[in-house]
Amino acid sequence: MKYINIYNNLITLTSNKFLYKNIKNKHDNFEDRLTFFHFHFAFFLKINKDSNNKKNLQEIYDFVFRQLELSIREIGYGDQTINKKMKEYINLFHAILIEINLWDDIDINKKQYCLTKFFHNFYKIDHLIEYFDNYCADLKKNNLNSYLKSVNK
Repeated sequence: MKYINIYNNLITLTSNKFLYKNIKNKHDNFEDRLTFFHFHFAFFLKINKDSNNKKNLQEIYDFVFRQLELSIREIGYGDQTINKKMKEYINLFHAILIEINLWDDIDINKKQYCLTKFFHNFYKIDHLIEYFDNYCADLKKNNLNSYLKSVNK
């Protein structure tokens, strides 16, 4: 439970209504929320990867995916489906990590292309580029320990 603040912060960020303002069908779904969750978590790990807290980051990673698995179980999926879904979700997360690896060094067109690969349910995603640029800037202002001790918004 040491990492619950980080997980709760990611959930809070994912439920930000601003993110969903250009959604096509006016209703977000689990996949949309999961993709936003993955992006927030991927940027969190990317920004903190250079810290001297590799062990903590691995524990956070394990905790977050354990919580995700518990959430899927609560939905009512069976063991076989959960294993299949978790594999899909982990692969999606790692694809996002690869795409955002050079986020700070790419131009707006490449950022837009990166986001369109994952957000299919949106008319426009320009607001997401600015949002994630600001999110990264906010992450850089704090160290990992500050996220371990409180919920930052």
